[in-house]
Amino acid sequence: MADILYTYKNQVYANITNRCNCRCTFCIRGHEDGVGDAETLWHKKDPTLEEIKAAIDAFDFTGYDELVYCGYGEPTCALDILLETAKYAKEKYNVKIRINTNGLGNLEHGRDIIPDLAGVVDSLSISLNAPDAEKYNAVSRPRFEGAFEAMLSFAQEAQKSIPSVKLSIVDVLPEEEIEACKELTAKLGVPLKIRKFS
Repeated sequence: MADILYTYKNQVYANITNRCNCRCTFCIRGHEDGVGDAETLWHKKDPTLEEIKAAIDAFDFTGYDELVYCGYGEPTCALDILLETAKYAKEKYNVKIRINTNGLGNLEHGRDIIPDLAGVVDSLSISLNAPDAEKYNAVSRPRFEGAFEAMLSFAQEAQKSIPSVKLSIVDVLPEEEIEACKELTAKLGVPLKIRKFS
């Protein structure tokens, strides 16, 4: 069975689904079977609520204060299980909850999911990937029309009820695109995190 919880660079991650509504050109899924101490992050079938809770109970959270939902899929594609297990980990192990997401959860579910996340999730890291819709569509290859605009709107709205919301890019983008992303996020009023490509 694939790893449900795994560690990488002194953080613990929850890999709860392999479903995703994007096919990003840079996605590590196309190059590696696992990340960090995970042998594989490919689930034969997505884990159940009970299996994820068992993995949380089996993990020693000593020295970890945050559980990050990020694996070989988009966590909000498994929204109900994400919320249930996040509440469970938060209450039982006193960890903060972060979701690394593509920000397309509202499009995925056809409704505003932010009220569901509020009160459970402490921080969101939303993949911006590009400074405009054309470049975003080329690199992220989302399943939905209007994904770029929906993702930006999600980021702005989430700030109203989730303590920490950041848009993120990877430092391999051309310098002019990084600058354009800085300008865009400043205009939106959402902080930008520039991640090192690893």
